Amino acid sequence: MNFLNQMFTKVTPLPVGTYHLQTLQDQKPYRLHLRLQKDGSGLLILNASTVMQLNPTAAECAFHFIKGTVPEEAAKQISARYRVDRKTALADFNSFADRIQTLISTPDLDPASFLDFERVQPHSADATLRLDCALTYKLPDNTHAGYAPVKRVERELTTEEWQSILDKAWQAGIPHIVFTGGEATLREDLPQLIAHAEKNGQVCGLLTDGLKLADKDYLELLLQTGLDHVMVILQPDEPRSWKAIETIVPQDLFLTVHLTLNKENVNEAKSILERAANLAVENISLSTSDNNLLDELLELQSVASSLRLTIRWDLPVPYSASHPVAIETVDDDIPAGAGKTWMYVEPDGDVLPAQGEADKVLGNFLKDSWEVISKN
Repeated sequence: MNFLNQMFTKVTPLPVGTYHLQTLQDQKPYRLHLRLQKDGSGLLILNASTVMQLNPTAAECAFHFIKGTVPEEAAKQISARYRVDRKTALADFNSFADRIQTLISTPDLDPASFLDFERVQPHSADATLRLDCALTYKLPDNTHAGYAPVKRVERELTTEEWQSILDKAWQAGIPHIVFTGGEATLREDLPQLIAHAEKNGQVCGLLTDGLKLADKDYLELLLQTGLDHVMVILQPDEPRSWKAIETIVPQDLFLTVHLTLNKENVNEAKSILERAANLAVENISLSTSDNNLLDELLELQSVASSLRLTIRWDLPVPYSASHPVAIETVDDDIPAGAGKTWMYVEPDGDVLPAQGEADKVLGNFLKDSWEVISKN
C-alpha cells in the first residue's frame, strides 16, 4: 500500500524562490541565479546575461549545484522526489554539472545548440530580470538642466529607502540591478548601495559619464563594494573621459562604452571608435538623437564590426548632455523587454516600463507591492 501511495503521490516541487552562487573558475568570477517557479521549473541565469529554461528535474540539478550538494546526496534527493533510480539520478546530475562548467568556461558557447539547454533570450523571458534604478536626475556642473527631467520628481529617495527597494527586488527574484541617472556618481551613497546589492547577491551595474572613475581610488572603492559592470558615456572632447576608460580597462570589470552620434562628432566618429579599440575596449553602445544621421549610424555599426567591437543594445543611457531624451538606434533586433524583462525606477520610486515612459507609471516601488507593480 505504501508503494502504491508513493506511485500516485503528486511530486512536491522545491520551494519557490531565488538561489544564488558566486564563485571563481579559472580565476574568473561568475554568478549563477536560479529562479524556481511554482511548478518546479526554473530559470538559470549566468552572469545576468545567459538565461536557460529548465524543466523540474534540471531545475533540481541546478538547485543542488548552487547549494554545493555532493553528487551522491543530490542523486538521493532527486531519486526520492522524481522516483527514478539513484544511478540514473547521479548520472543526470553529473552530466548537468559538466555542462554548466563547460558553459561557464566557454562564454561564447551557445547553450541551446551545444549543451542541450533551452536557451531563452534575456529580453523574452517571462520574468523581470533587471531593475534600472535612477538614483538622481542631478547632472554635473555646467550641464544644461533641461537634459534631465528633474521637474518630474518631487524628491530623491534616501539611502535606506533605496536599500528597501533593492531588498524588495531581490525578494521578487530580480537578480540584476543597474544604477543610472542623471549622474549616479553624484550620490555619495553609491558605494553603500552597490555594497547592499552585492550583499543580497544581485549583479550590479553602473551607467555613468565616467569622469569620477578616472580617479583610480574611487574606481577601486566601487570594485571593492561589488560593482560588476559599467557603461561609460563617452565625451570624445573630454580628456577625463578617455582617462576613465584607460583606468577601467585593466580592471576586472565588464566595460561598455556608449557614443551618441551627433552633428558635432559625426565626422570624427570612425576615429573615435578606432581610439576606443586601441585602448582595448571590447564593447560599444551606439545611438543618435538626430534622425538625419541614421545612415551614418548604420555605417558606424560596420566600422565597429570591422574593429571587432561587440555592439550592446539593451542598456539604457543616463539623461545627460550626451543623451538628449529622444534616442534612435537602427538595429532590428533591439530587445523589446521594457516593462517585462526590465523596469525603470525613477529617483522618487515610481516604476516605469522603461526610461522616458513617464506616462505609464506602473506603481511606486516604495509604496506598492511587487505583485501590484508587475501586473500593471
